[in-house]
Amino acid sequence: MLTRISIYFLLSLTLSTICFGASPSAPSRPPNFVVIFVDDMGYADIGSFGAKGYATPNLDRMAREGMRLTNFYVAQAVCTASRAALLTGSYSNRVGMTGALFPTAQTGLNPEEKTIPEILKTRGYATGIFGKWHLGHLPQFLPLQHGFDEYLGIPYSNDMWPPNNKNFNFPPLPLIENDQVIKEVDANGQAQLTKLFTDRAVKFIDRHQAEPFFLFVTHPMPHVPIFASEKFKGKTARGLYGDVIEEIDWSVGEILASLKRNGLDENTLVIFTSDNGPWAEYGDHAGSASPLRGSKQTAFEGGQREPFIARWPKKIPAGSVSQTPLMAIDLLPTLAKLAGAETPNDRIIDGRDLWPVLSGKQKKGEIHDALYFYWGYELHAVRSGKWKLHLPHPAKEIPVPGKDGQPGASKIIQVPLSLFDLEKGAGEANNVTAQHPEIVQQLMKFVERARADLGDSLVNMKGKNMRPAGK
Repeated sequence: MLTRISIYFLLSLTLSTICFGASPSAPSRPPNFVVIFVDDMGYADIGSFGAKGYATPNLDRMAREGMRLTNFYVAQAVCTASRAALLTGSYSNRVGMTGALFPTAQTGLNPEEKTIPEILKTRGYATGIFGKWHLGHLPQFLPLQHGFDEYLGIPYSNDMWPPNNKNFNFPPLPLIENDQVIKEVDANGQAQLTKLFTDRAVKFIDRHQAEPFFLFVTHPMPHVPIFASEKFKGKTARGLYGDVIEEIDWSVGEILASLKRNGLDENTLVIFTSDNGPWAEYGDHAGSASPLRGSKQTAFEGGQREPFIARWPKKIPAGSVSQTPLMAIDLLPTLAKLAGAETPNDRIIDGRDLWPVLSGKQKKGEIHDALYFYWGYELHAVRSGKWKLHLPHPAKEIPVPGKDGQPGASKIIQVPLSLFDLEKGAGEANNVTAQHPEIVQQLMKFVERARADLGDSLVNMKGKNMRPAGK
């Protein structure tokens, strides 16, 4: 027969279980994040996006088990600017980081900026970056000063080295571990970089499997000059470029296998994308943006629209595709929210939470009313919904691509005021400004908003909400 005390005890235990679950003292662990960010990959350089002449089975598996975003953009079609926008959640020119920093640069990402790893560390995350940095090579700008616990990589692009001293006086390419240069990277060393950074990424996962982590793998490839290790060199019909992509795909497979081996598969969001489109001057040593127009260093789709795959078993619908226009600036608020962290409220963050799209809960509607396409401090285009308006500006075209790692011919053209319906033609070939003057007028309102906020050096306007780079 139950006593009054035992009845009270049972009721208390039952209520505790209902309210808190079986283990009320064990809070749920935040998810892990792995972002794989390659260099100069074209929109069509992955099998599930149309690649030919080589295979990407691990990336294709990610697409089958996750979601492809087919209208995903980087903030600018060049290295430094693109990376600054991803890590800060803000347009590149808002944080004073445009173009590509040279080894002579005395600037870098401002230490006052709040980056993804700094935000995640407030929730107890371990943070590591392995690969290319390119946000300032001086000690005060390196990754450990921006929220990363560990760093192994090169401080800028792999072509900024003595073999390219025909036009520049580049120093030897350094390999840096944390804050110290540990060696110089020669051609043999470049061929080992993809494997080196993959091995370190896998070891990072193994060491931090018991705590939440943010892993940023920033492969220098396939930026020219391209190199593949002996295991992959000469293996594909596409030539050296295909070999390089197959080695990157192998790297993705090693990272996925490490997550599985450590029992982390279902608690890890893995994202794969690139910093900008292909460097088309290099022809057979560059990727393909087909069917898009343009390439790296342009605001055309081929310069800023990138392949994007996100995988998180049981959280992201398998085999799904979203056409919602999104941008790399959206990663910071998304990861922060998933981790239960606060985004900075003392500055403008341009990104939006894209989790409703990735989770499949939002299948229609826009996350952004407009996206801006800058080159440096020049506003070149704006997209809203299916419409993209190019303002008059100079742009690069490649009439004769190069061969065997040598650049071909490029020229500068003048782009007129141009309106494109991207649902009818992602190649931006059919200018419909005359047929839709009302759409032009509507998008010009976004242009004026961008100019007031972020400036536009093409018309000598200074933005009122810009922040300085670090000096």
